[in-house]
Amino acid sequence: MKLSNEWFTALSEDEEGHLITVSGRDELTEFVQSGKFKERVEITWKYEGDEKGMPGEELAAQMETVEETLKKAMEKDKLAILTAVYTGAGEKIWVFYTRTVRVFGERLNEALASFELLPISIYTEVDPRMGRISRYV
Repeated sequence: MKLSNEWFTALSEDEEGHLITVSGRDELTEFVQSGKFKERVEITWKYEGDEKGMPGEELAAQMETVEETLKKAMEKDKLAILTAVYTGAGEKIWVFYTRTVRVFGERLNEALASFELLPISIYTEVDPRMGRISRYV
């Protein structure tokens, strides 16, 4: 399975009119059909946004560095794949699908060890949709 780096981006708004950018990864069909990436991990970083709910330049740059660090650590051997990123309304959310949450957590701690403590929270769940092959994928 070859992992592409093709992404799409769309703009949206929440109920209060805050801007939200939605970025999703294209060409994931083989990974979905493999049935190996059943565990969803969401990493959320809440922040004080500007009037549109977006992070300032300095914070956005820091978030980008964290994203690249996590992406590199998780995707080097396809332990996990970054599939979507949501930014806006005072939070940034990275969505990964992984083979195993336990190893993901270990690698997350290793990858972020060089950063000061980050204001992130982590949510995980088994996603039953990722275990089935669909002819519509």
